[in-house]
Amino acid sequence: MLKEFANHTGNHTFKSEGSADRIVWIDLLEPSPTEVANVETLISAKLPSLGALSEIESSSRLKSENSVLYMSTPSAAQRPEGARVTPPLGFVLSADRLVTVRFMPLPAFDTVAGKFADQHNAPKSGVEVFTMLCEEIVDRVADALEHLAAELNGLSAETFHADDTRGRQAAKANRILRVQLRQVGRLGDRLSELQDGLQGLGRIVAYADESACNWSGGKLTQRIVRLRQDIHSLSDYEEQLANKVQFVLDALVGLIGIAQNDVFKVLTIVSIVGIPPTLMAGVYGMNFKSMPEYDWTWGYQYGWAVILISAIVPLIWFKAKGWF
Repeated sequence: MLKEFANHTGNHTFKSEGSADRIVWIDLLEPSPTEVANVETLISAKLPSLGALSEIESSSRLKSENSVLYMSTPSAAQRPEGARVTPPLGFVLSADRLVTVRFMPLPAFDTVAGKFADQHNAPKSGVEVFTMLCEEIVDRVADALEHLAAELNGLSAETFHADDTRGRQAAKANRILRVQLRQVGRLGDRLSELQDGLQGLGRIVAYADESACNWSGGKLTQRIVRLRQDIHSLSDYEEQLANKVQFVLDALVGLIGIAQNDVFKVLTIVSIVGIPPTLMAGVYGMNFKSMPEYDWTWGYQYGWAVILISAIVPLIWFKAKGWF
């Protein structure tokens, strides 16, 4: 899909060649080869492919050719359902216009596109569109971080402030721990995506500020400065959340280890308590004629008493030591 936006009207189809000089933003969403060829002809520049946008080298993500900036960044948006990775974003910025290349719908782009409906408040240049897109993305990253922080705080409260379950509820507690462990993994995965998106966004904003600082005539300087400050503050907040995720993960792993130790402790107690009775039963189970206990009137009761006492004494000793 291809949309183009001019500084005097709303969005229209890519057919108005006479108004091409007024177009400030061309948005490509999963473009077809024909759409790519048409845009390349209009801007006289090569558009990046999905493979080129996925390159991780800094020289591939940020470069300038013939006064045209080619920038790409990982997307901080929610991963599409069924996709293994989130498709990256591509920006081709010149003094005349901005061309964006993306491979998934993004609400930030729809919000900026809606601003062109108002002719008075519509962006007047490609640099302004780029700035507005970055501002919208930053706002949505901030909302995502706030949502993750709330979810992480709830998980932390469940982990550290919930009552300890024992006895018959131990199996249920283990299932809860497994669910919480998966939840921490999902939070960490999403936080990693946001971190990549923030870092990439910070790089392209800084690069555009350095390379295209004169294209807006200084009108967007303050907005760019605030944008960079917001990105920096969100990066610090994301780092704090990442540390908390790691802390909760370590705590859950520790709780799982404690639960396993409790199981082994029970098995150890049972095995040790069973050794003396087994020994007594083995002794009095020998078939020798000269064993005097066989002739006792209370020999049977005596044997049972010895077996029971040999089992009770270790239990009392373990209880005194605080094993259970």
